[in-house]
Parts: sequence; C-alpha cells; structure tokens
Amino acid sequence: GFEGGERLPWCFLMPSRTHGTWTACLSILLALLCASSFEVAAFSTTSLLLTRSGLASCGSPSGACRATARQTGARLKMSASQQLAKGEQAGTAVQSRLPELVVFDLDACFWDQEMFEMPALPDKSVTGDLNGRGEGVSGVMSGGHKISLHKGSLKAMQDHADGKFKGMRVCFASSADTPFAEKVGRASLKMLEVLPGKTVWDVVAGRDWGGKDVNQIGRQPPLSSNKAKSHFPRIRELTGVRYDRMLFFDDCNWGDHCGNVAQNCKEADTGMGPATVRTPVGLGVKEWEEGLRAYAKQAEALAKGK
Repeated sequence: GFEGGERLPWCFLMPSRTHGTWTACLSILLALLCASSFEVAAFSTTSLLLTRSGLASCGSPSGACRATARQTGARLKMSASQQLAKGEQAGTAVQSRLPELVVFDLDACFWDQEMFEMPALPDKSVTGDLNGRGEGVSGVMSGGHKISLHKGSLKAMQDHADGKFKGMRVCFASSADTPFAEKVGRASLKMLEVLPGKTVWDVVAGRDWGGKDVNQIGRQPPLSSNKAKSHFPRIRELTGVRYDRMLFFDDCNWGDHCGNVAQNCKEADTGMGPATVRTPVGLGVKEWEEGLRAYAKQAEALAKGK
C-alpha cells in the first residue's frame, strides 16, 4: 500500500488518458514484476519514478513512458553472459557468480573434428570472418580436413579475450586417443584465432596461465581415458582451483564424462563438483549460456551453504 501523503501514479488515476499511455505504464510494471527486484521510489500525479538496480525512470508524457518501457525490456533481454559480466546487484560480487575455471573438451565439443581421424599435422590456415570481429584464421587444414571452432566456443573465447569475465580462466581436458592426435590438437590450438592475430593458445596458455601449460590433453600416462581419475585431479593440482568453482563442457558422445566428473570430483566440505554441460552436437552459443546459468545457480547454492 501507499502510506500517508503518497498518491497513486497519474496513469492509474486518469482513465481519460490515451490507450498508449495505459499500455506504456502497464508494460513497465509487467517488465519490472519479471525482474529480480524493484523499488517504488516515488509517486505523484505528474510523474512516476521506478528504480531497478538503481535506474529506470519515466515522466508524465506517454512517449517518455514508452521509451522507458523499451529500455527496461532491453535490459531484461540481456544474455546470460551479459548479466553475469555486467549485472551487478547489491551485496553480490559479479565474479562470485562466474566460474573461476572453465574446462573445455576439444574433439566434437570445442571444435568440429575428432583428432584421431586427422591424417596430418595442420599446416595450412583458412582465413575467414571471426564472428564479425574481423578476418583471421577461422580454420586449419589437416590433409583435406578443416578444423574449426564451434560458434559457442568462438563466442566464449572472444568474450573471455575481451576481459568480460573477471577472475575466470580457461583450460582444456581432452582424452585424445593417440600421441599423434594430441600433437594435432595442440598444433590446432596454436593456429586457430579468436580475434585477428590472437590465437586460442595466446589467450589460454599465454595470458591466463603466464606461459604455463596446465592443459590435460591425451590419455598417455599419467593421463587415461577417465577424466575424473586423471585429467581433473591434475587440473585441480596445477591450477589450485576447487572442483566446485569449475564449469566443464564435454560432448559425451564416447562416454558420460560430464556425469563421471560431477559424481567423482567433489569437494569434501561442500559435496559439490564442477557444474557440467553436455554438448553432443558441439558447443553452441546456447550451450555456453546454459553453462553460465548452471554455474551461477551452483554459486548461489554455495553462498547459501556458507
């Protein structure tokens, strides 16, 4: 209710106003009801001021209300990555809702080929559009096979290279079948670009880890085909990142690596492991966003358990 001295907003008190004004006001209220929180800051017969996360205002002209409604709607349509990277809320640090470490499987997840099927080390590059960010190495050739990043992988790596995910780092966990398949994978990482002139390896091994190779690629000892028993324990040891601060993507077409890691790589104090997302047809933008939401949900559970 409204307490003494406060009056209902003009758009509720004046039915003679145009239909457009009513629609604009209702649009604002509906949009804000769908948001996480909003505050009625002040009401008068000439102005309506609503704030969500500190900013959303509307004056008495119906055009201004409609403009505010459009702005509010646009904010609510932000992608998961935009919300997590930009959307600060009181008492919640952005980085607490982001994984400290994102772990990507390679074959049929991060990129579109299986390394054990590649006949040669990649020796030729294919130039193409990098998601509207300019021309760069969008593919590498292994014999007659082109190896390219999936769309979600490119989007994730570009946003990461841009510094949109504060405190987050990346590495790879791949059970490539043979030593040669491992070599093909590493060579591809050093050639494929996420931005013109900047390779995947530049961002991950160079920037994230200062030249240290924490990636676990292959299944030769001490690695194995079981990522929960070999890859992830080594990643945890080398990076110092807890399992429950990780986000893991895997195609899971050759076994349920996601389920295995989630079940067997848990922290003793929280009982939680990495948030995981299966990508049976490769990492798309949808799956990338799904992963960010999955980890944010886990982060909330971790915060409540403190």
